Amino acid sequence: MPWPQQCASVLVLALLLTHCGSSVTPRLSFALGSPGRTLTSFYLQDVQNSTTLLLSPDHLTLYVGAQDALLVLDVSHKDGISLIRKLEWRPTEKDTEQCSMKGKKVADCANFIRVLEFLNDSHIYTCGTFAFSPRCVYIDTETLSMSQRSDEGRGRCPYDPYQHNTAITVDGELYTGTVADYRGNRPVISRHLSEAGRGDLKLDDTLGWLEDPTFIRSMFVPAEEKIYFFFSEVGREYDFFDNLLVSRVAQICISDIGGQRTLQKRWTTFAKSQLLCQDNGELPYNLIQDVDMLPPEEGDLPEDTLFYGVFTSQWRVNSGHSVVCAFSLLGFRLVFSGSYKILNRDTLQWSSRLQEKLASPGECGLHNASDSGLRFVKENFLTEESVRPVDRRLTLVSQNTYNHIRVQRVRVASGRRYTTLFLLTVSGFIHKVVLLESGPHVIEEIQVFQTPQTITNMKLSKGVIFIGTSEGVLRLPLANCSFYRTCPQCVLSRDPFCGWDSGRRMCVRVGRSVPSALVQDVERGQVDENCVVSRPHRAQSGGHRATAPCPPAELVSVSLNEVVRLHCPAPSLLSLQQWERPNSRLSKQLYLQLEDGSLSFVATPATLGLYLCVSVENGFQQTMAVYQVRQNSGPPSSPGSAPAAPLTEHRSPTRAPPASTTPPKLTALYTELSVVHRDRGFGEVPGGPCYLKELLIVSVLLVLCFSLLLTLLMYTVLHCHNRTAPQPLAPPRQRGGETEPPPKGQHSTSSSNGHLPNVPL
Repeated sequence: MPWPQQCASVLVLALLLTHCGSSVTPRLSFALGSPGRTLTSFYLQDVQNSTTLLLSPDHLTLYVGAQDALLVLDVSHKDGISLIRKLEWRPTEKDTEQCSMKGKKVADCANFIRVLEFLNDSHIYTCGTFAFSPRCVYIDTETLSMSQRSDEGRGRCPYDPYQHNTAITVDGELYTGTVADYRGNRPVISRHLSEAGRGDLKLDDTLGWLEDPTFIRSMFVPAEEKIYFFFSEVGREYDFFDNLLVSRVAQICISDIGGQRTLQKRWTTFAKSQLLCQDNGELPYNLIQDVDMLPPEEGDLPEDTLFYGVFTSQWRVNSGHSVVCAFSLLGFRLVFSGSYKILNRDTLQWSSRLQEKLASPGECGLHNASDSGLRFVKENFLTEESVRPVDRRLTLVSQNTYNHIRVQRVRVASGRRYTTLFLLTVSGFIHKVVLLESGPHVIEEIQVFQTPQTITNMKLSKGVIFIGTSEGVLRLPLANCSFYRTCPQCVLSRDPFCGWDSGRRMCVRVGRSVPSALVQDVERGQVDENCVVSRPHRAQSGGHRATAPCPPAELVSVSLNEVVRLHCPAPSLLSLQQWERPNSRLSKQLYLQLEDGSLSFVATPATLGLYLCVSVENGFQQTMAVYQVRQNSGPPSSPGSAPAAPLTEHRSPTRAPPASTTPPKLTALYTELSVVHRDRGFGEVPGGPCYLKELLIVSVLLVLCFSLLLTLLMYTVLHCHNRTAPQPLAPPRQRGGETEPPPKGQHSTSSSNGHLPNVPL
């Protein structure tokens, strides 16, 4: 390849590997156990891996499939979760011994319940791995008892407890996606417990129907009478050196009964397509982690059904990132009704050449098709086009790794509906996101566990979300509106679940019984247009901005030459902290604003006085802390003396203490502060670098250098003085009227010309 073409190829590859998506920052972050976000937990010491969840139709009972047990929990009370019944279901010692002899770990030879579905109003069908020999039983929901008879679970439940599977029941029939052998080499999508006259179906063993899939989830769409399976697998249509993984959506019709001669007891309506979650000019996010379905709004068409999926990337450049893509049911229809690829059985290569269409793959009712039509369907099951996201753009890009998603549509006080996402990270945080016209807004993140969990699951209920982990079951309310104690904070949250009640002066949950007069601005979060705030003032720019009352001031006594650090509490992670001094500017050479918003400086006569910390968020300004820095009453320190303490930190104890806590000595200070807030705006953020530390370091180095130079100079003078000092000489001896020359090694004190010898000064 010529050199210019090589450079062009490298440039194109670099552009493709460049990730231009920006991460979304949560507005609030709640640590585990925070009082602002209460979390209810349920644990049993002898029960682990409680990750298979099933809610009763009335949402009052939660069935949990765990390791060697089935738990029936009462979740009707908001204060806690109580145990109704524990049904033990564990393998016998003989089953465990046989599993261990096959080379499996003893811990993996337990019974992990992986299928838990309602068959009818009175029975639940459950399946477990049962020491790598899957079994299925029936649970009576009235007596909460387990049937003595068990069915073989092959093709219904995985053998390995760590293999992914999916299951769903429709009209008493079980549809599953799992593996049908001990080694996990035979993936199947099958139907079991079929009604009379309808036989059980599964995929044909033909090469290419499934390529080492990882099943994620399955969903039933009544309007289509189809079940959609979501999974990832190896994309054989791409000829790469390494296996390229792709995300898939597959469909089958519930009315399928198989072919009469061709495809007997096999699916005739199976078809699959690629889910392409990709932004323009970027590598695709090709690994689907979870998906959830959002039904259409009342009065909308069924094709407006949306599927929100979480994707990660196989590529190292996007490692650790996650994206959310939304696909529509209309997009599924268009792709599955289009053209299909052709597989060459000799070369195992896919092609897109035109051919005579003998049947329409993916169409319901093909069991009555001819043998030639069924053979055509058998060989043409991969669509030509890929399913692309709605509007061909990513819904959310995050630097967090998500593994679960649940979606809910919320109706606000104005009647408009907003889509809210609940995303679970692998590190143990739930991100609550509302989708706005301007983009996604992360309302909050809540930590739900600290230790990484092996397996997790989520179930969305009425007003709460249940999380099944390796250790237990957690319940988290979808919102805590009481955390926002003021109208500005309630509006700035943009939480569609919360609205400000002006009559009761509190932030409350939005519901059908709540009047529509609640104050909300989910789309823009504008405080000045929705909240009545006290003491508005004119900013320096000439416009009007909403402000909040000032908190009481805190007196700070310092010594001169002492490093002072003033802290400013931040109301949210999206706010910007600014510091100002009345009637003066904060010099960049004297002040340093740190990343946490605190202000650091050296106490001098010029830096004593009043300091205000102002928080700015979405145009709304509020004073978070007020400090009066003054010199202490002790003896004054000299400029060269060391400070009593190297660093003094001062934090504002509360955001807004009651006015009655104000000391009488601060009356004049509040008067001055009121004048400042009435007559002038807030100061500019002290930006740019500050060279205070560098100045101190250079000063110390200069002193050290000067001391070293002075020492060397004194040493040189003393050394030279010792070498050139005159020595005592013996008087010259007279001989014969002539002066005798001095002995060898001595010199005369006078020169031949009568001048004194040269002595260095």
